[in-house]
Amino acid sequence: MKPTGTDPRILSLAAEVAKSPEQNVPVILLKLKEIINNTPLGSSELKKIKQDIYCYDLIQYCLLVLNQDCSRIQGGWTTISQLTQILSHCCVGLEPGEDAEEFYNELLPSAAENFLVLGRRLQTCFINAAKGEEKDELLHSFQIVTDSLFWLLGDHVQLIQNVLQSDHFLHLLQTDNVQIGSTVMTMLQNILQINRSKRTKILLKLNKQKEEEHRRLQLQLQRQRAMRLSRELRLSMLEIVHPGQVEKYNREIEEKSALIIQKHWRGYRERKNFRQQRPSLTEYKAAVILQRATLKFLEKCRKKKKLFAPWQGLQDLTDARRVELKQQVDDYLRRHPSSQMSDVTSRELHSQAQEQLQHFLMGRALEERAQQHREALMAQICTNIEQLMKAPSLKEAEGKEPELFLSRSRPVAAKAKQAHLTTLKHIQAPWWKKLGEETGDEIDVPKDEFSVELGTLFIGGTKPP
Repeated sequence: MKPTGTDPRILSLAAEVAKSPEQNVPVILLKLKEIINNTPLGSSELKKIKQDIYCYDLIQYCLLVLNQDCSRIQGGWTTISQLTQILSHCCVGLEPGEDAEEFYNELLPSAAENFLVLGRRLQTCFINAAKGEEKDELLHSFQIVTDSLFWLLGDHVQLIQNVLQSDHFLHLLQTDNVQIGSTVMTMLQNILQINRSKRTKILLKLNKQKEEEHRRLQLQLQRQRAMRLSRELRLSMLEIVHPGQVEKYNREIEEKSALIIQKHWRGYRERKNFRQQRPSLTEYKAAVILQRATLKFLEKCRKKKKLFAPWQGLQDLTDARRVELKQQVDDYLRRHPSSQMSDVTSRELHSQAQEQLQHFLMGRALEERAQQHREALMAQICTNIEQLMKAPSLKEAEGKEPELFLSRSRPVAAKAKQAHLTTLKHIQAPWWKKLGEETGDEIDVPKDEFSVELGTLFIGGTKPP
């Protein structure tokens, strides 16, 4: 049965093969290589193309060409070796569908046997060849055939037994030629590795099946044991309970059993719902965190805006409210008469109040900048401490890692240099000079010894120019 939606390239190629003479068929079949190579590997389109190639008997045509005499084929051994590549690539990953039995029991063994026969023919021609260029071409074709056979066996491991038991493969192993022998031995080693991995997979599969069977039997035994205990308990209770209370006892047992079943079922249902809702819960928590951070940022911006915004007076004040406020002010002034003050004194007092207010606002801004500076310094100190704690030792330091621990403070660098030179001088001094020294004594170091390269130790960046 021909598949629907066949690739037009396969249709035209099959029609061309059917109409062309026999000597032109191998060259036409080489067009399959371009079609396969232009299709993405592992895609569904490639699987469909392989099915079309198999359904239109193009794989069978390739097998028939392999049995022909290479002297009658255009391109000779090069064309034959490329057809083996096409055949192996078409058979790997192919899903034959309804013709699976014919594909696995007839076509694949025939393809493997034809590869071995073709390799034996190439071996004979290689040994009898006299020219060096001809030998190189035959050896290259032989390697392509062995690679195609190995590619076929990698997907259909059931063919390994047929290949290892074949007389043609034994004849290939018995060659005296070093190049042919090394190629065959490499292929044999790869085949044995595939067979070993196949056995490992089979053993793992059998062990998994045994574990599942053992788990199933254990579960069945647990259920049988639980049922037996339940029945024994029920019988013992029936012996104890009065005959008139048996029905009541059975009703209580049924209610308890129903409650237990409902409890387990509800727990299972809630766990299942929780697993299904977990992604949405994670998204909800992330949204809450983002909203909280955004609201805090907006609140901080509003506070800053209110803090630095000039006073614009009272807004939304009606005429009735103004009259009421004026009446309250007049009543207060009448009850609390103020002392007489000249205009000059009033202006001076007003200017003093404005100066004090301006001074307060400027001081508050400076205090805020100082607080930000202190916070930045504390953050830098914490970062420096953390990097110093994680810093490697001098023996483990590599490359430019010591350059990361440079100080921008000359007093700190000078003090570190002085302490370093003091320690070095004390260590390198002869023993007889240390006889009169005590542990706490300091050694004078010339100032010119630590007046150069003062960017050392501590973290904070590079020394400014």
